[in-house]
Amino acid sequence: MTVHWIASLRLLFMSVLVLASTLSRADELRPAYLDMRETKAAEWLVRWKVPAAGDLRLGLYVRLPDSCKTVSEPVSGIEANAYFEHWRISCPDGLKGQTIAIDGLRNSVTDVLVRIEYLGGATQVARLGPGSPAFAVAGVQTRFEVAATYFFLGIDHILTSLDHLLFVFALMLLISDFWKLAKTITAFTLAHSITLAASSLGYISLPQQPVEATIALSIAFLASELVKMQVGQPRLSERFPWIVAFAFGLLHGFGFAGALKDIGLPQTDVSLALLMFNVGVEAGQLIFVGAILIGFMAAGRLYGVPGTPLRKIAGYLIGIASMVWLTTRLGSF
Repeated sequence: MTVHWIASLRLLFMSVLVLASTLSRADELRPAYLDMRETKAAEWLVRWKVPAAGDLRLGLYVRLPDSCKTVSEPVSGIEANAYFEHWRISCPDGLKGQTIAIDGLRNSVTDVLVRIEYLGGATQVARLGPGSPAFAVAGVQTRFEVAATYFFLGIDHILTSLDHLLFVFALMLLISDFWKLAKTITAFTLAHSITLAASSLGYISLPQQPVEATIALSIAFLASELVKMQVGQPRLSERFPWIVAFAFGLLHGFGFAGALKDIGLPQTDVSLALLMFNVGVEAGQLIFVGAILIGFMAAGRLYGVPGTPLRKIAGYLIGIASMVWLTTRLGSF
């Protein structure tokens, strides 16, 4: 066995380990959501959603300001791989200037999306992580703050959406020509931008669970195409990949829209927030594509990896991942 093939097999072994680790921690990577809506002066409805697996949930807990008192006892349950809890609180001193924290977040690898909606429709959105488990409530956000918040939410969402990234990665493995790849990524971007906007604005609606299951199937389709690759015998998906990318991109847009619905759009700056979230998604996608292209170039120069055999092996690995997701998502119906 040549040195090149030994190096290639080492890379493949590391890929299997990374894939197994990613799948085993997929639930832990999903963000938690804290939604607080002011229903009347100084009174709030609090909704808390935490990733769960079976009867086990992540150990994350909301810590509200000491001045806020519980009005109704929390009602909780587990549904669709998530722990839900909702209750009412009264905050006579208001929330502006107060601190909201998430206990246990420093020891987690997930993030928490926080959305606060005031009487009249003004909103504030924040994203908390292990390095910043608390934030001071600022009140109404400026247009610049809204734009910046939703832009970075878009980047964070795409870079933590393992299924969407794996779909893009499979497209990149399927296409060896740079300009054909550029057209394919553009078609995927255009398609999911259309359905993201249409769904977020309420023009089109699809149930989220079937959408997520079908997204897993779209990844399985590309994995099958990779496995069936033959030198000198390009398949339809290799000759016209932008058609495949556009068709499945429409579907992936509904997935992005589902995440945006969880976050919510501010009533006063809907168009701006939607635009910047989409721009953030595209920026994150470009970051991912650029990193993978650099990795491809480095692997080619350092190891001289034979393309087609490893593409097929990658196809099997991607297929395994997609089937794990499909099984999990069908089980949540």
